[in-house]
Amino acid sequence: MNREMLMLVEAISREKNVERDVVFGAVEQALAQATKKLYNGAEVDIRVSVDRDSGNYETFRRWLVVPDDAGLQNPDAEELLMDAKDRIADVEEGEYIEEGIESVPIGRIGAMAAKQVILQKIRDAEREMLLNDFMSRGDKIFVGTVKRMDKGDLIVESGRVEGRLKRGEMIPKENFRTGDRVRAMIMEVDLTLRGAPILLSRNAPAFMIELFRQEVPEIEQGLLEIKGCARDAGSRAKIAVLSHDKRVDPIGTCVGVRGTRVNAVTNELAGERVDIVLWSEDPAQFVIGALAPANVSSIVVDEEKHVMDVVVDEENLAMAIGRGGQNVRLASDLTGWKINIMDATESAQKLAVETDGARKLFMEKLDVDEEIADILINEGFTSLEEVAYVPLQEMLEIESFDEDTVNELRARAKDAMLTMEIAKEESVEEVSQDLRDLEGLTPDLIAKLAEGGVHTRDDLADLAVDELTDITGQSADEAKSLILKAREHWFAGLE
Repeated sequence: MNREMLMLVEAISREKNVERDVVFGAVEQALAQATKKLYNGAEVDIRVSVDRDSGNYETFRRWLVVPDDAGLQNPDAEELLMDAKDRIADVEEGEYIEEGIESVPIGRIGAMAAKQVILQKIRDAEREMLLNDFMSRGDKIFVGTVKRMDKGDLIVESGRVEGRLKRGEMIPKENFRTGDRVRAMIMEVDLTLRGAPILLSRNAPAFMIELFRQEVPEIEQGLLEIKGCARDAGSRAKIAVLSHDKRVDPIGTCVGVRGTRVNAVTNELAGERVDIVLWSEDPAQFVIGALAPANVSSIVVDEEKHVMDVVVDEENLAMAIGRGGQNVRLASDLTGWKINIMDATESAQKLAVETDGARKLFMEKLDVDEEIADILINEGFTSLEEVAYVPLQEMLEIESFDEDTVNELRARAKDAMLTMEIAKEESVEEVSQDLRDLEGLTPDLIAKLAEGGVHTRDDLADLAVDELTDITGQSADEAKSLILKAREHWFAGLE
């Protein structure tokens, strides 16, 4: 039987064009599985070693050595370190101890069962070899044909390699049938997936970037660079481009003669319209470009909150926002800035509110009259920190202030900030431990909650989303997530 096994290994190795060791590994696995069946379902660990020259084989039962304090998760295949040392003095945790057991005769395995295990092992080896060969080509876009549907996903075949295009990674309203040609971005390779280990996407921003890379040779040549992409798949997208050569027009080059290049991308993506935006190091200029085709009247940048207030005239308001907020949302995704679109009236109202707030702050905390407060506001001061720490020379340049006034204002601002910080720390000390321990709360958020009168987990759980956003300045989604986290203990006993 050993001779017959060696002949079988040789035959399969030549027929399937795989290494003999791979086939021997499959034989060892088949023998180990057959041996495990003798233990009536116990989760034992069996190792079989086949001599590659003679075909003789030995069988071992083995136990993994685990730390004493870990306990035995599987007593049939694990042994505590202290017990293992009684058998092998120098054994270490993570190693195996083995004992030889009687080998199962090959004839008792059953020819069909052994052959199935061996052939499956061979198929796995072939699959991995084909996959490695495919991935070594460095392709970023998978081009193939639809082989079949699998629970709503498409299985796409390229040669003998298969990729999976999930329903959620397709462009909305896009329908494919068996035999249709498909192009998609290779997002991930997961060898644990059976059948189709390459995960694909047609709605990822990276797919559009790669399509432009293929259509625009100047990108591959390094003359142009796509700095970012934001997509509403199947509807509209924006890409930001930068030229590294002053002679090359980045937007015109990506559009192509009579729009040939951008149309090729649009046709591939089910008619998705593309706005090509000039990237800029200046965030405000970048945002203005990203909001095209709307014209911007003015823009106010709040670097601390990473927000921009963009003012457009009445006739550009709808265009700047876009249908369902699409234009401003894509511009925000592309630039990484939160963008507030408003008309001149709204801007003036917001400015009036902010000015009134700054005026009250200065009058109360600096103990000055309205005239002094307005001078500070008109000179661009909006916070106590600016009054306290702006370079002295800048404040001395204010015509209405002499040196004594400037020094007094700076001193009062520093004293007010210190008083506020002490009050803030005292308020934070009142925050309960269960709120401090809540996952997702940072020290800064805890301080803001304390300042807003939120001192316990139940206080937070009772808030509405808009109330929390007013206190912390978070997005609605972040606030909702935090409130739900705070409410979890309410329902813990109901499960």
